[in-house]
Amino acid sequence: MKTTTTMLLAGAMAVAAAAPAAAADFKPDGISAQVGFGKHGTRMAGVGLVWDWDFEALRRKAELTAHTELMVNRWRHEAVGGGNDALTQLVVLPSLRMRLDRGASPWFISLGIGASWFDRDFETPRKRFSTRWNFYDTVGVGYSFGGAASPQEVGLRWVHVSNGGVRHPNPGQDFLQLRYVHRF
Repeated sequence: MKTTTTMLLAGAMAVAAAAPAAAADFKPDGISAQVGFGKHGTRMAGVGLVWDWDFEALRRKAELTAHTELMVNRWRHEAVGGGNDALTQLVVLPSLRMRLDRGASPWFISLGIGASWFDRDFETPRKRFSTRWNFYDTVGVGYSFGGAASPQEVGLRWVHVSNGGVRHPNPGQDFLQLRYVHRF
């Protein structure tokens, strides 16, 4: 079961990572930096790359776009037995984004469901993840600024990391994440 689950999650991550390949090249469309704060002192900081998809849907009142993020995050948390511990997380996150006013609004709403992998087990005095492979889900709001010469954005998003009940225990970890993106 563990090998099958790992293979399925690795396959899903590979498919999600392949989405940018539909573009003419693999050059990223932006870079990101994020920090997040969770319960009981768990926090994260990371950097990433952003690839925009060749996808845009205009509706009567909104524009829908998509992108994929590849992130490396560092988590710090309470260690079992006292002190602090840390782990590294790799994330592939396909996301949808909606802007009102047919895309003219600087404000946006985003939703992402991706996959992540930890380089070690996540365990604190209060919780323990049973898997290193986990889902990485986000819901957020953001604001774009800087114009065409220097497009940038800031956002606030809720991040939930868990294995989706594939294996127990599955306590999950939530973060409130502040994010900055500079687009090329």
